[in-house]
Amino acid sequence: MSEQGAGLLGLAGRLEQRRSLLGLAKLANVGLAMTWGFVVTFVFVRLLPFHEFRTFLLLVAFANFTISAELGFSTVIYSRLRRTRLSASNGEKAGGFRSEELGVLLLFMGGIIGLGGLIIGAALASGAIETAHPALFLAFYATSALNLVALLARRALAALDHNLWWETLDFVRRILSVALLFAALAGLPILTAVLVQLGLTLLTILIGLVTVQRELAMPVRHWWSLRSGWAHVKANYLGDIGRTSLLTVSDIAAYNAPYFTIVAATHDPRPLLLFDFVYKMSRALSALVRALVETMLPDLTRHFHAGETRLFRLHLRRCMALSLGVAFGLGALLLIAGPWISSAMFDGKIRLQAAELGFIYLLLIALTLICVSVYLQNGLGRFAALVAPSLAFLCGSLLSMPVAIWIGQFSAAPFALRFAACYALVHVALAFVHGRMIGQLGKQAAR
Repeated sequence: MSEQGAGLLGLAGRLEQRRSLLGLAKLANVGLAMTWGFVVTFVFVRLLPFHEFRTFLLLVAFANFTISAELGFSTVIYSRLRRTRLSASNGEKAGGFRSEELGVLLLFMGGIIGLGGLIIGAALASGAIETAHPALFLAFYATSALNLVALLARRALAALDHNLWWETLDFVRRILSVALLFAALAGLPILTAVLVQLGLTLLTILIGLVTVQRELAMPVRHWWSLRSGWAHVKANYLGDIGRTSLLTVSDIAAYNAPYFTIVAATHDPRPLLLFDFVYKMSRALSALVRALVETMLPDLTRHFHAGETRLFRLHLRRCMALSLGVAFGLGALLLIAGPWISSAMFDGKIRLQAAELGFIYLLLIALTLICVSVYLQNGLGRFAALVAPSLAFLCGSLLSMPVAIWIGQFSAAPFALRFAACYALVHVALAFVHGRMIGQLGKQAAR
């Protein structure tokens, strides 16, 4: 890294101590990520024939699935590298992390992206995906799927107290990416716009990984020391990898299951549209809460591993208060403007009622407590503690629709309202479980 680059890294490190600034940077990137997704739809629906645009949406879903196939490996890297970093800073024996592990995980993630690319390439070549723009589809897939590697760089830098450095790099990348998409509407060839985005993503990842290498004083050859790296991963990771894989699959299934149970249970569009609205609001809230938790995670992990109970509880209360403040604010907005928002979002096909919005409000408050617990315990490496609640949530999500049907034997309430009530109560029950888990963390920090 050049002297100028090292100076910028040092400046970012000093500014990161201002947690409010770090929080604003993370929230800005959450907003930009949501904006980019909206702009992609806004631009491509205008530049592609509609039948190709529908195929393009499947490509977007496949790219998102590819990122989900990471199975929580970057979370494991964060917890191990963070523990090692804190041990070293306290003059204690390092926590067992070896830099060769990064090369193995980078190869694994590259393999996932490459396999997905081969599947898409084969589908394009065989005609299973019909498009006049095969290069555009492949380039967009690569640009989206590389966020998997960006996630590795982001988590590794966060563990090394370089959150703000990554957020700054990512902010520039996302701003330029949005500008390129709008430039395509103004006449820039869309393939050129996507290829430049691909280059920006690769450059951002490269800068991030070079920073990690510098901070760890990592020899270049360690990126290729796959045999020793795999031996260390196999000896130390397999338990956590199994747990994070189970958590990832369980959560994906739980959050998406109602789409399928609703379609199987009724042809009435209202419950499906209501759930889609809940899903979108839940994803938005969880992204905001994640940004807040990650802002405070450096302090929380430091105090937890040092056994500083009072400071850990103090920061945990602040984190919870800020997260609940966001949830109450979003819920209040929905109570006031929810009918209009839902009507505008679904082109007048549904207008949510006050009772439905009340249950959604309750759900969002409960979801906030769940998210704080999950994100914090992932950061602390407490994956085993999350398995049982995750499986319970999956069961509750699957049962919400059948229970709503059963309640119909005793209640004249509309079907969609019964489902909203059941789904909200699943979240409330799980929030109580996670609330108890959070309450135990302060005691465990002292051990």
